[in-house]
Amino acid sequence: MKSRTHGSSRGKGPRGPYLSQLGFIGPKEEAEEIKCQVGLFLKEQLQLELSKTKTLITHARTEKARFLGYELSIFQRNDARERSYYKRRVLNGKVELGLPEAVIQEQCQRYMTHNTPIHRTEMLNDSVFTIITHFQGVYRGIVEYYRLAHNVYGLHKLKWIMEQSLVKTLAAKLNLSVRQVYQRYHATLLTNGKPYKGLQMVIQREGKNPLIAQWGGIPLQRRMDTVLNDAPYRYWNGRTEIVQRLLAETCELCGSQEHIEVHHIRALKDLKQYGRPEKPVWVKTMAARHRKTLVVCRACHKNIHSGHPFNQYHHLE
Repeated sequence: MKSRTHGSSRGKGPRGPYLSQLGFIGPKEEAEEIKCQVGLFLKEQLQLELSKTKTLITHARTEKARFLGYELSIFQRNDARERSYYKRRVLNGKVELGLPEAVIQEQCQRYMTHNTPIHRTEMLNDSVFTIITHFQGVYRGIVEYYRLAHNVYGLHKLKWIMEQSLVKTLAAKLNLSVRQVYQRYHATLLTNGKPYKGLQMVIQREGKNPLIAQWGGIPLQRRMDTVLNDAPYRYWNGRTEIVQRLLAETCELCGSQEHIEVHHIRALKDLKQYGRPEKPVWVKTMAARHRKTLVVCRACHKNIHSGHPFNQYHHLE
């Protein structure tokens, strides 16, 4: 009796690792023979080495193979049907792309301590607009990558934990309670005509469209028409901070809105040259944000280059 096997292989060549998947229906002995033939071809024809430890043969119906962050297996669920009016189990025997539980746990741990969502201390110096935009961007990227998974709805757990971390970060920054943060930034977001509860901040600009930062409004629905673009267009922009890129009107050290400039460093490693026990605040701020630029006023910019401490940055009224 033949069984379904699913082999995964990783070869390493002059230009780096190569990932591939091979599906095969048949006994495991034939799969082992195919594996040997593939390894021989790669070695003789392409001068590539087949990793024995990473090239696995997985039974697709009872086990799951990992490939590019997904879990690959074959459906075998006697109680699962695509439509309730079907009289037969049409899912059985089809390939399943799954979202691994380990991925959810790993992403959640970044926003938790002792299994409890916490605020992100390194973001307390950022603006509210930047914080909301950052959380939304990270969450959207994870959801869009796993759109093809049958169980993409499992990211509901990650959404709740990230939302709790977001509101706690805003609460710590604004010295408010979590309830007050929800009251201040609560909004109903429309996606494809369907309302979703979320958070929103709007910055009005005279003569320009307002800047809008949103959290939420991303449906966790599987999409088979998703296009996986592995070579997206690269936007070259020397400035990386979102508020700097959009506004650049407020000093991030003293809050002044006069004579705004940008302080640049060549590399983040340059921040380590300040070997003093107590590093300047501007060094701590750039290191926490992992940014090579800092929006400052002219007075703070001069004090940075002259080496004056932070308490001399504040301006006299």
